[in-house]
Amino acid sequence: MDLSKTKRFGVHLDVTLKLIKQDLLKRFRQNNIDLTPEQWTIISELADQETIYQRELAAGTFKDAPTVSRIVELLVNRGYISRKADKLDRRKFLVSLTKKGRDIYEKSSPILYDARTLGWKGLNNQDYKDLTRILNKISSNISNDEIS
Repeated sequence: MDLSKTKRFGVHLDVTLKLIKQDLLKRFRQNNIDLTPEQWTIISELADQETIYQRELAAGTFKDAPTVSRIVELLVNRGYISRKADKLDRRKFLVSLTKKGRDIYEKSSPILYDARTLGWKGLNNQDYKDLTRILNKISSNISNDEIS
């Protein structure tokens, strides 16, 4: 592949991701939702999983452990999630949504889905399949070529 194309592709991915995050943050602020897209990802994963270990939360959201730890701490302080040490291994933490966390998830989910609908405007199912296939291939290429 032509290196100039790979450079532009990276820029397109970066710009698109930044625009998506900025749009969602703007929508949350307009609706008095005090969350960032990264925090919403954690809350969303917990809404799907109920109670899980913090390390599993990191894996499920594709975030590193220190990042998840900072986000969890912030969300605990806001009352959106609870964190408890595991009874058998005090180094492990179980995290789950509180009622307040479930409420903010239910309030914010339609806003997120509206934003995604806007992003997919004018695209069809084949476009979605193609993009998913391409992104999965890129992820697979990188995962399979990790530095040892």
